[in-house]
Amino acid sequence: MRVGITGHRGLSAEVEEQVRALLADAVKEYEPAELVGVSCIADGPDSWFAEVVLQHGGRLEVVVPAAEYREGLPDWHHPVYDQLMKRAADVHQAGMTVSDSAAHMAGSEILVGLVGELLAVWDGNPAWGHGGTADVVAYAERTGVPVRVLWPEGATR
Repeated sequence: MRVGITGHRGLSAEVEEQVRALLADAVKEYEPAELVGVSCIADGPDSWFAEVVLQHGGRLEVVVPAAEYREGLPDWHHPVYDQLMKRAADVHQAGMTVSDSAAHMAGSEILVGLVGELLAVWDGNPAWGHGGTADVVAYAERTGVPVRVLWPEGATR
């Protein structure tokens, strides 16, 4: 089963702990030998999901939205990003150069096209900018990819 991830970045430590638990519970539902997690491995739910997939015994595939994508991520996240890239079974390039909202949406569209289910760490609100979580969820729904929303009860961004 190929499962993708999208989700809000910049969550509080309390919400992060709850989301990590939700992701771990969701991943445990899949047979390790059959699980392929697909992620853009940004800081937050993208990388937490990738780590849980690997810990569970699944395979990781990475979608890179742009050549400058890593540089656009927080410096503190670079070691995690680099480790996950080394463990990726496959890497899909979106072919863009600049890491902007258009590239992020293009990467998310590629990700959605690769998976049979999308996990969304989403509060249910509209995206703050083009290519945000709500846009990715809407794209998945338009293209017929099932979406499972994971959001801690009572949590806020």
